[in-house]
Amino acid sequence: MAKLSYAVKLWWEDVREGQETPPFVRVTDLMNWNRYAAVNDEFIYFHMDDEAAKAAKQPGVFGMGNLRWTYVHHMLRDWIGDSGDIVEVELRYTGLNLKNDTLTAKGKVTGKRVENGEHLVDLEVWVENQRGENTAPGKATVRLPARGKG
Repeated sequence: MAKLSYAVKLWWEDVREGQETPPFVRVTDLMNWNRYAAVNDEFIYFHMDDEAAKAAKQPGVFGMGNLRWTYVHHMLRDWIGDSGDIVEVELRYTGLNLKNDTLTAKGKVTGKRVENGEHLVDLEVWVENQRGENTAPGKATVRLPARGKG
């Protein structure tokens, strides 16, 4: 069987501690939430109806927490390309994503290591809104190809 070959976008050797990933930005609204809800069968009233959200003591409809996880995933995938792998992502949801918020997923390299022959990069990751509030702090690990390693 032929081995699949992808152009390498990012080599492990080229990553530096403190390096920031390119951000992933989305303005969220009901259209985004409806698409996400349709794929994940997550039609919950306080995500779609202001009155239901206000009854839950919120200022209005708010987005799904896991949608921010997908934004972090997109940010990582865009950064590492097809030749890398996302090994782990952990997030805590510490604030709400309100309708029409501009959310930006960001990452910063905190370390590199070789473990069991795998070339890994650890990152601090987070999602912040247009007010600069970190609403989903977390961490991630990605695996990257190394030069000279098959």
